[in-house]
Amino acid sequence: MNEDIARTLEHRLAELSKEVAEIDQELRSALPADWEEQATQLEGQDALEGIEKQKLREIQQIRAALQRIADGQYGICAKCGDDIDPKRLKALPTAIFCVSCLG
Repeated sequence: MNEDIARTLEHRLAELSKEVAEIDQELRSALPADWEEQATQLEGQDALEGIEKQKLREIQQIRAALQRIADGQYGICAKCGDDIDPKRLKALPTAIFCVSCLG
């Protein structure tokens, strides 16, 4: 089961890495000469930076989950040490807490 999860996580990691590279390229593009167009593009860049931060956070969570799989700690609650419900892991493969410890 963990091998399937690891493959799914690695696939998502590759997708996110590609998306972040595309965002980085867009953020480095030259601004247009027109002031109004510059303002519009800068607003768009602010939105892209927010999206990029979100994707980078997900990348970090995926890498941590892959490390837990490698360490044999995947599916074990980081707070109480109990098993995390497999249904929760299926819905959120990067989960580190069981439902009881979410509070």
